[in-house]
Amino acid sequence: MRFLTYLLLLTISISYAQEEEAIQSIFFDFDKFDIREDQQKIFKSFIATIDTSKVESVQIFGYCDDRGKDAYNYDLSTKRATTVKDSLNKYGVKNKVIISIEGKGRILIDEDLESNVPAARSKNRRVDVLINFKPLLKEKRTTPENYTMLKKDVIVGDVITLDKVLFDRGSSKLTTSAKKELDKIAIRLHRYPNIELEVQGHVCCTPEFQKEAVDIATKKRELSVNRAKAVYKYLISRRVNAKRMIYNGYGNTRPLGKASELDRRVELVITKVE
Repeated sequence: MRFLTYLLLLTISISYAQEEEAIQSIFFDFDKFDIREDQQKIFKSFIATIDTSKVESVQIFGYCDDRGKDAYNYDLSTKRATTVKDSLNKYGVKNKVIISIEGKGRILIDEDLESNVPAARSKNRRVDVLINFKPLLKEKRTTPENYTMLKKDVIVGDVITLDKVLFDRGSSKLTTSAKKELDKIAIRLHRYPNIELEVQGHVCCTPEFQKEAVDIATKKRELSVNRAKAVYKYLISRRVNAKRMIYNGYGNTRPLGKASELDRRVELVITKVE
């Protein structure tokens, strides 16, 4: 319980470091859609810090763990999202700014790759609330830029360098810390459904004549492709539509010129903004 409380408070601090949006997760007990008292208190405190007059839109996404049938989980996740919507109304958020309430169903996990399966399932029994604030007037940007986290006002050509999604040498396996970072990316991709992207994989430390590296898991020279594919598949497991993404490997052709471990990376390049 202390861990979940810390996680929620950390989410709040991360959210308010940004001016354009706030993200909050509410966690549920197994097979329940009513909000526990401790979660209700944390959620109420979160809403109390929001200036509702500056809210442009709110999106609510409900999730379940990987147990049970799809139809049941979609229904349960929708009920969880609806319960959170009712709480938002209670705390003064008007229905007119709530633009979507969606149950996403279950989030799959690979039990062989999770060190703590019960904790992973507990984390997936949640609702994400994404609050978008009215934008400040500013000149529209035309030159692509590089970020380390997906933002709202991206343009085609922007590059999101996932500097916390790094791989071990010769490996395309996602680490636990990488998955946590990709969970944040997935939340933002749900928030911005108009964005399409290319997942680009990279490697380091291969000879100039060998653009690609060997993946120790497959023994084939396809490491950068497999790294991109691992991120692509993980985002799909977090209910990001596969049609919004493609993936490619670029070997060692795009080094950052910094520490070698930073080249064992994946980047997201914005290919379309509708």
